[in-house]
Amino acid sequence: MSRALLVVDAPSLLFRAFHALPSSITDDHDLPVNALLGTANMLLQEIETHEPRATVLCFGPDAAEYRVELYEGYHAERPPVPDELAPQFAASADFFGAFGFVVANHETLEADDLLGAYARRESENGGEALVLTGDRDMFQCATDAITVLYVRTGARGADIVDPAEVRRRYGVDPTQVPDFIALRGDPSDGLPGAKGIGEKTAADLLQRHGSLEATLKAAVKESKPSVRGALMADPDLLRAFKDIATLRDTEVDLPPDSPLNRELASAKATEYGMNRLAKRLWPR
Repeated sequence: MSRALLVVDAPSLLFRAFHALPSSITDDHDLPVNALLGTANMLLQEIETHEPRATVLCFGPDAAEYRVELYEGYHAERPPVPDELAPQFAASADFFGAFGFVVANHETLEADDLLGAYARRESENGGEALVLTGDRDMFQCATDAITVLYVRTGARGADIVDPAEVRRRYGVDPTQVPDFIALRGDPSDGLPGAKGIGEKTAADLLQRHGSLEATLKAAVKESKPSVRGALMADPDLLRAFKDIATLRDTEVDLPPDSPLNRELASAKATEYGMNRLAKRLWPR
């Protein structure tokens, strides 16, 4: 049985780990390494569970210019990267490179776009992919060959989200997730959606009409004045929200099979003052 490619939303995990662990966790130079340590532990749990053929960590700008051009409120309320986290972002290539992971960065597309691109290429190449993220926008990637591993705060191990699970949670197919986000909105991204339309109404509209565009075309026939008004108020803005929520594709090179390099990773963990992690990593 072939093993899956693991693609990782590195910014999502680093932020999550940074806020979950105290910044008093430092290296021998008293520099915080809490985000690196927490991310490493999350990755090891999933690698030990799923035994991927290779692991790719994806990075990119926080807010792609094209998305801000579509809606200036996109990510506008997000705070800047904390001073104690920024150096850990910069150290990620050095630290995780020693694990045998590919660290991929795109100058103009976001990490989400890279995640989707790697997962699609692996699927198109006849393989399977696992998408590790804390971002529900990535549910749009779920297919028979692509599974989302959704990280939740306080949970040990990621939730497995396949197409059936997307339908159970949202009431829509994975391909409809960008349409769903456009209607419901996404506060974490600064997208308000259609005024007054929540998850249930968004799902109902898409179940009946199939897409955002079809929903907008049928808006005038909606029986509830509030829903009709929300859809007709600014349809082009809702289309922009869908465009923002839709992943952009880009060319990527699939990595060869690259198992976790426990010896080098253990040495790197020791270098960063993570002695317990180094012991966990040392070849058995």
